[in-house]
Amino acid sequence: MAGLMGALLVLCLVAVAAVPAFGKDYTVGDSQGWTSGVDYSTWASDKKFQVGDTLSFTYSGLHSVDEVAKSDYGSCSTSNALQTHTDGTTKISLTAPGSRYFICGTAGHCAGGMKLAVTVAKAGSASPPTGSSPTTPTPSGGSSTSPPSTPNSPSPPGPAGGKSAAGFSGFRGGDAVVLGGLIGLGLVVMG
Repeated sequence: MAGLMGALLVLCLVAVAAVPAFGKDYTVGDSQGWTSGVDYSTWASDKKFQVGDTLSFTYSGLHSVDEVAKSDYGSCSTSNALQTHTDGTTKISLTAPGSRYFICGTAGHCAGGMKLAVTVAKAGSASPPTGSSPTTPTPSGGSSTSPPSTPNSPSPPGPAGGKSAAGFSGFRGGDAVVLGGLIGLGLVVMG
């Protein structure tokens, strides 16, 4: 009986440790979603985006979510879009620290303010390195044809679900729970 209690205790501790490891899901624009007339710089200004978080874009068929390089963000250009989404419910996993840039690809929408820049901090960081929302750069008269530097590149798609466990290098939260369960089971069998 003591072995079973020990196993349950270990399983509970691992489960509790894994819960904060899951990232937060941010609905871009909150109840208004991804649409014209929302100030996304203000929306992002009080957010602390971290690796493991997810951006959820909800929008009508009139809009799109284009991930672009910093230079294309400043000039509202989609000609070199890194990713384009038109499904109406787009989830973007933030899998690496750095800046990410999103604009609406519908003509005139980005210039009208339908754009979002976020700075992603390492998981577990107290705050992003340079603030939550990078300032909008002044357009330099055109878009760059060279690839963006590493800090401005999008994060590669992460593991299934896009959520990583902080402090478990290479482990997802679900993996930690399974590992804890196996350890607990081993304690029961041995005890």
